[in-house]
Amino acid sequence: MKIEEDIFKTYIPNEDKLLKYGFIKEKGQYKYSVYIMDNTFKVDIIIENDRVYGKIYDLEAQSEYTNFRVKDITGEFALSVKEEYQSILKDIRKNCFEKNYFIYNQSNRLTSYIIKNYHVLPEFLWEKDPGFGVFRNPQSSKWFGIIMNIDKSKLIPSKKGEVEVINLKVDTSLKGKYIYPAYHMNKKSWVSIILDDSLTDKEIIPLINISYELSEENDTWIIPANPKYFDCIKYIEALPIFSWKQPKKISMNSIVYIYLSAPYSAILYKCKVIELDLYNEPNNPIMNLKLIKKYDPKKYNFDKLKTYGLNSVRSARRIPKKLSKELNKE
Repeated sequence: MKIEEDIFKTYIPNEDKLLKYGFIKEKGQYKYSVYIMDNTFKVDIIIENDRVYGKIYDLEAQSEYTNFRVKDITGEFALSVKEEYQSILKDIRKNCFEKNYFIYNQSNRLTSYIIKNYHVLPEFLWEKDPGFGVFRNPQSSKWFGIIMNIDKSKLIPSKKGEVEVINLKVDTSLKGKYIYPAYHMNKKSWVSIILDDSLTDKEIIPLINISYELSEENDTWIIPANPKYFDCIKYIEALPIFSWKQPKKISMNSIVYIYLSAPYSAILYKCKVIELDLYNEPNNPIMNLKLIKKYDPKKYNFDKLKTYGLNSVRSARRIPKKLSKELNKE
């Protein structure tokens, strides 16, 4: 791997910071020059399409100096040049670049999608594999994805070179062009996809959603509402999506049944959580619910709920598994 690729592997340039540092923009390139080794060598740095290139010129010999790029340097002078060059690159990285989670643009775009839609950040669990980022369902703690940088030969024996892949838990009958049996995971239930835009984001995102859904545990809630103090029916039925006070530990895509107390004393609505933690109020968060179904008050009245082990509905709570199974048949 080139020196530049190694140092800037998961970093992207910030244009304002480059210009402030001293880079000059010309025809889509950012150029910067500095003298080293008592002004006997000149370093030229070029950044184009977010990639960093560099050359060192021996001013006395009037030619490019490349000895510092030798894989196993033995000469003390060449090693000194390399160390000074690396120091320059690291200073540019510190002052002009921003850290990305992963190497490939597609990897970072899909990570942004996961963060936005599922409120999940990648976890980097292994020192020996610092580029491996795990995505874990916060409700079940189960993995639903992992992005890894591996050699392409792990998936395609005839090919070589570093690539980033995402492993997803989906129907493995999807295996085909650009979708491979999973690297380092159960090939009966996981697949690997190379994140080089061979498949578009629009093609991969539905697979991420499927994998997330498969990582969910049964997370079904019942939430009480009192029609004596608030016109719940008018509010819920006015729009297909409505806001509600968010219980602790509820998760994205949880199913919520809204129970209205007397005179109904029954479950009237089935909903789904589609947004969490609205309005940036950590002590009083709000969620958005999507109305899925309305029930006749006689169908799941309190007497029937008691036969499934639900003996009170005083506050938001998870529904007993037996009742959850019955409700989810609907």
